[in-house]
Amino acid sequence: MPVRNRFADLLPEITAWRHDFHQHPELMYDVHRTAGLVEERLTGFGCDEVVPGIGRTGVVGVIKGRSTASGRVIALRADMDALPIHEETGLDYASTTPGKMHACGHDGHTAMLLGAAKYLAETRNFDGTVVLLFQPAEEGGAGAKAMVDDGVMDRWGVQEVYGLHNTPGLPVGHISTRVGGFMASSDEFEIEVTGKGGHAATPHETIDTTLVASQIVVSLHSIVSRNIDPIHRVVLTVGTFETDSTASNVIAHRALLKGTVRTLDTENRKLAEERVRRVAEDTASAFGATAKVTWTAGYPVTVNTATEVAHAVEAARAVCDHVDPEAPPILPSEDFAYMLESRPGAYVFLGNGDTAICHHPAYQFDDSAIPYGCSWFVELCERRMPMDL
Repeated sequence: MPVRNRFADLLPEITAWRHDFHQHPELMYDVHRTAGLVEERLTGFGCDEVVPGIGRTGVVGVIKGRSTASGRVIALRADMDALPIHEETGLDYASTTPGKMHACGHDGHTAMLLGAAKYLAETRNFDGTVVLLFQPAEEGGAGAKAMVDDGVMDRWGVQEVYGLHNTPGLPVGHISTRVGGFMASSDEFEIEVTGKGGHAATPHETIDTTLVASQIVVSLHSIVSRNIDPIHRVVLTVGTFETDSTASNVIAHRALLKGTVRTLDTENRKLAEERVRRVAEDTASAFGATAKVTWTAGYPVTVNTATEVAHAVEAARAVCDHVDPEAPPILPSEDFAYMLESRPGAYVFLGNGDTAICHHPAYQFDDSAIPYGCSWFVELCERRMPMDL
């Protein structure tokens, strides 16, 4: 079965929604215009319930099937926020707000879920309940966690949850996913090294924090190569190195390192934190300095559950040109992970064609992907909640 014919008819309308969102990007939780339009459209579609303000500025829509005897409740999620990037696409509908851009395709995700909502509200060809989750602040604000913490799963009795993300480089009409860790956790660390500053001409009278911090950087990179099983994917990166020295002939008293660690399972995530602390503190001690490590836990690993991946793949095969159920994991992070910690579910990648990568000022969402995303959402609901139960 190809994409639903109805979405070919709706494509101009859904595309217009997407272009409007693109022209008016909003950041983090400040998505009031976007959320307001989502609420207005869901109400206009005739959803049984539309509730704003979940997870601060998230919107929930509820659509009941022609029957709800199965008792099954499935949630579908889309993210609404943009990025603090100045757009360089030259599009007729480019961002009208300097320094803000939908450079990750969340405008497309929101438009596709709205398209699916319109279809589901029209047809209601399922036995159960669909809960639509339009969330803010995926880009660093943990909006998914905010919605979960606000009780979205319990309040509407959600049993399983699904989401998608467009993927540049994957052909339009393709979907990929996998069981288990699909996207990485993202943690950050700061290491403040304190020694004894002084004159560059008398290094023996100092504890050179630049030297100590440099040794820490080199030693940190041994964690992945010597403490992590080589078949596992882990990335550790030190992104910044600063000292309080302002001259070439001054040995710094303090140095500050900042970095990130990405892992694909909880065991390696815990081990990485333990090793970063030990390596930093013990290396500094060996030189007579001290190291204070501040660890900030970010998004957890995005873990797809096997049964729900099977459902997602079955639906994808019904509407897409190609489906890869064993796609390799990647090391960017995604706050949909919090929803998957709360309920079983699956996250999939939807092909966006040969475009610039996400988070790039020249990135463009491919509108020809819209019918595939909408059709996948609908197919998933109708297959998981068939009317013949």
